[in-house]
Amino acid sequence: MDTQTFWKLIETARAQAEPDRVAQRAAALLAEYPAPEVAAAQQVLWDLLAESYRAPLWAAAYLINGGCSDDGFDYFRGWLLTQGEATFTAALADPDSLAAHPQVSAAAAGGEYLEDERALSIAWTAYGSATGKPLPSDSFTITYPSLDPSWDFDFGDRTEIARRLPRLAALFA
Repeated sequence: MDTQTFWKLIETARAQAEPDRVAQRAAALLAEYPAPEVAAAQQVLWDLLAESYRAPLWAAAYLINGGCSDDGFDYFRGWLLTQGEATFTAALADPDSLAAHPQVSAAAAGGEYLEDERALSIAWTAYGSATGKPLPSDSFTITYPSLDPSWDFDFGDRTEIARRLPRLAALFA
């Protein structure tokens, strides 16, 4: 499986499921692929998670979710994956662009968390459904890049966050 096929899978799942069920639908769709493709999807997913391992995005997640641990950042990026390629790519280029996303606006108004832990296991779930076996442990590797040291500050510093992510800071003021 390649990245474009993975994104098409996510878009199909988005079209067929409620927003909080995209990961489950994606896993069901993926389970219809041959087992080697399902296993390969796990590497694609982790490559996207590694690509999104960025301090500016972590700062956005911290602001949106009212704090953000290591696991919380993983779950936030899982949610971001389920939003589709366009939103994912835009958020990596400019995390402040998330202020225009309807679910982010709703989260600001209602205090909900934007997380999807199930998105991290789309391939695991699909592989188990398709084969009755666990995903082979050698199906993927993950190497996170170093975080940008210019973003090494307390994300709870409202003044600095407002300077760097002004639209999100205004939304979550």
